[in-house]
Amino acid sequence: MDGITLTVYILLAVGLFFNFVGIVGLLRFPDVYTRLHAETKTTTFGTIFTSTAIAFYSFCQYFYLDDSAGLSLGIHVLLAIVVLAFTNATGSHAIAQAAYNRGQKPVQAVVDRLNALDLREDQEE
Repeated sequence: MDGITLTVYILLAVGLFFNFVGIVGLLRFPDVYTRLHAETKTTTFGTIFTSTAIAFYSFCQYFYLDDSAGLSLGIHVLLAIVVLAFTNATGSHAIAQAAYNRGQKPVQAVVDRLNALDLREDQEE
């Protein structure tokens, strides 16, 4: 097994590990916030590592076999990784804020700083 294939297998294994752990988190965590955390890690790390494996393989195809389709695929995958890195955090923040505004409270005892800010604003009025 050459170095390129080994690198692709390692990147795919790491990505599949994060996807598996995220799925277990989605099934086992009690509330929307902890499930959202598991889902965000799954899409961020799992998808980025598997996509990096695809980009690495396609760039190797381009450089070693002079396959122009490999360059196109690699560029598209890298662009998708960059877009995913930005939109995933924004989307999870929006979902968490919407859940909070709808009255979803965390199951476990946590410090609710947003509620403390709301109480201070009510007292000032």
